[in-house]
Amino acid sequence: MSVGIVLPILICCDLVAVLAYRRHGAWSHLVRLFPWAAFGVVLGWLVLRAFDNSDLSKMIGTILIGLVMVQWVRRHKAKDESTAADVPQSRVFIAVMGVAAGFTTMVANAAGPIMVLYFLGSRLEKMEFMGTGAWFFMILNWFKVPFSWSLGLISLKSLPYDLWLAPCGMAGALFGRWLIKYVNQSLFETSALVLTLLASIRLLFE
Repeated sequence: MSVGIVLPILICCDLVAVLAYRRHGAWSHLVRLFPWAAFGVVLGWLVLRAFDNSDLSKMIGTILIGLVMVQWVRRHKAKDESTAADVPQSRVFIAVMGVAAGFTTMVANAAGPIMVLYFLGSRLEKMEFMGTGAWFFMILNWFKVPFSWSLGLISLKSLPYDLWLAPCGMAGALFGRWLIKYVNQSLFETSALVLTLLASIRLLFE
């Protein structure tokens, strides 16, 4: 039920983010990722019909913690700092990340940490990182709506919660747009990893 309540709020925040970062999206990443992410959404929709969401959240949290640790080690052990966080850009790797993002966002609204790791590994500058993420999640979240509705995750009963909470989420998005001007690239990347780790740990207790 919480997944369905949060989705309309995320969509409202996506609209603010796209307006704020619309000129900074890296569309080459979006074109490569989205077809696989769409497949992941469909897969997540099928799984949600058969499995308990809490168990899936714990599984996702565990996987993400492992990915964060790998990314952190690679950043600090790489000999060449310019490639410290580079990730493979093969078709297989992009497909795996896209499907994982679509699947996790469908079952737990938890694709954020996966895309943080992908964008950091792709060495996106902070504004490009935010712009690409804004477009990606707006498209993906709208794509999820009919699937969430068919599962009863979104309903007329859940909309009053969204009307109360969406303005707060949008205000937070605007505050983030103001704040990012004062955050340097290194702090931005470190903060993204730390918050991803915290989000992953939180999933273990869903």
